[in-house]
Amino acid sequence: MRPPSPTARRVAAVSVSLVLAAGAAACGPEDNDAKASGGDSAPHKGGTLTVLNSQPQQDFDPARLYTSGGGNVPSLVFRTLTTRNRENGAAGAEVVPDLATDTGRPNKDATVWTYTLKKGLKYEDGTAITSADIKYGVERSFAPELSGGAPYLRDWLVGAADYQGPYKDKKGLSAIETPDERTIVFHLNKPEGEFPYLATQTQFTPVPKSKDTGTKYEDHPVSSGPYKVVSNQNDGEHLVLARNPNWSASTDAERKAYPDKIDVRSGLDSSVINQRLSASQGADAAAVTTDTNLGPAELAKVSGDKQLAARVGTGHFGYTNYLAFNPNVKPFDNAKVRQAISYAIDRSSVINAAGGSALAEPATTFLPDQKSFGYTPYDLFPAGETGNAAKAKALLKEAGHPNGLTVTLTHSNSKDFETSPEIATAVQDALKKAGITVKLQGLEDNDYSDKIHDVKTEPGFFLAHWGADWPSGGPFLAPIFDGRQIVRDGANFNTGFLDDTSVNTEIDAINKLTDLDAAAKRWGALDKKIGEQALTVPLFHPVYKRLYGENVKNIVISDWTGVLDISQVAVK
Repeated sequence: MRPPSPTARRVAAVSVSLVLAAGAAACGPEDNDAKASGGDSAPHKGGTLTVLNSQPQQDFDPARLYTSGGGNVPSLVFRTLTTRNRENGAAGAEVVPDLATDTGRPNKDATVWTYTLKKGLKYEDGTAITSADIKYGVERSFAPELSGGAPYLRDWLVGAADYQGPYKDKKGLSAIETPDERTIVFHLNKPEGEFPYLATQTQFTPVPKSKDTGTKYEDHPVSSGPYKVVSNQNDGEHLVLARNPNWSASTDAERKAYPDKIDVRSGLDSSVINQRLSASQGADAAAVTTDTNLGPAELAKVSGDKQLAARVGTGHFGYTNYLAFNPNVKPFDNAKVRQAISYAIDRSSVINAAGGSALAEPATTFLPDQKSFGYTPYDLFPAGETGNAAKAKALLKEAGHPNGLTVTLTHSNSKDFETSPEIATAVQDALKKAGITVKLQGLEDNDYSDKIHDVKTEPGFFLAHWGADWPSGGPFLAPIFDGRQIVRDGANFNTGFLDDTSVNTEIDAINKLTDLDAAAKRWGALDKKIGEQALTVPLFHPVYKRLYGENVKNIVISDWTGVLDISQVAVK
């Protein structure tokens, strides 16, 4: 997943996955007991759930969304071959069947994946969902006018690199076979043991060809999930969903679909959202947010009120904030300089700048500290809580800088508590103790993103972040450290320009594994091996704190998304 920032929703939450988008040791919510879930009575069906968001749910077409696990609001309408497990914490980082009977059956080398659809699947109009509809849904995601989704299919499917979608090429993709109405087979260019994770993306949503209206399909996509679109105003700014009468819970073990109606209102200021959720007046008592966190000041206020504190959901998402080096720029071509900065960093001050320990947890590994990523604890350049200035100075002397040195740190001017001036200043202060003078270069967010992702303009030292497309080490490590993913003429994310044959070979070897637990262990070992080259300095993993209305029940927050799952919510 590309970093879930305003300029890139290839993440986290990206799109509202991220949504990008967008994990830590204390996995899952800290407050998901009966009291925090809105009372101790069982959840029941009925009522209207209001969703108050800052970002509109744009491009509400399964081809155009970049979501993980099916997304949050999107997964109410769009079902996929597989989906995320709708459970709290670590259990929620597992991939499970959705439209399919299982998570997929690979051939011996994981280059062919076969799925069988469940019986009795229907669209909102009562017609049957077929394997041909899923094939067509995947194919239309290749149409240039419907771009925006995850890029993996173009790379992974045989013969898909230059495919332009069914509007221009009606023959379709031969890499996808549908031998009967319930069977679909995918042929891949190379082994991909994590294909079940990819099959959670909305591009695997069935779309009936006869109902496809091209770029206007987002206004009323045909529902395969528990809710259908009643209205979509101003490109997702106000989205109203009502029950799909032809959805059957017997075919869907994941979505609870308690409310009768979902009213999504976006374009709101984050402070207004939190004020409304705090007050819980009228319809806001049955309201949640899927994209707005509590800030440091708001959290301090909420923490002092026991009733409000009981209505805060806490979550972790696979996401790391870090310092990045360009080893092609002096003095960062010297590994000892990079190591010196690693030792000098004061993570306590960085975490304070990020909002405090309630909103950020220290990181010494690039991989988030969750089991599904293969988290393997290591601290190769131990700085302690406040930095090891003496060790940093010694390394600088060895590197030929006995009197220290001056460097420039590039950051965003966006007040995001991630790559923003507050974090940059904390780094500046810490490095000063080690004799490193840091000049700050703040850029507007779009300029910042363009600069750090272009090989021609990438600075030597800058703040960065990365979120996972799914909870595994693969989409976390490969885009940043696989030398074959260095992009010379577009958006490049391998900022350290690492092209190590042993690393590339291990990535390929792990990708062949269909035993995801075994793969996770090897991702963790690879993380440590890469970490020895000091191409990044992991700083912290964010913690998500989000309010919900006093009449909201059944709070579920998985480590896949780190945020409240509205498919599980009930209202009084």
